[in-house]
Amino acid sequence: MDDLDPILSTRPQALEDMSVDELKARITALQAEIEACEREIGKKEAHKSAADALFGGRG
Repeated sequence: MDDLDPILSTRPQALEDMSVDELKARITALQAEIEACEREIGKKEAHKSAADALFGGRG
């Protein structure tokens, strides 16, 4: 497992048990994860558009 791989948990964290600093760190980590997801969506959409253009797909 790569150090950059997200750590996915099926167990929700008890936010009320976290300190302000822990909550801020969590927000930062979640924002980074969202940005990574958005970049990946952009790549996939670009690939799909290119394939549709090449093969006449309907998007």
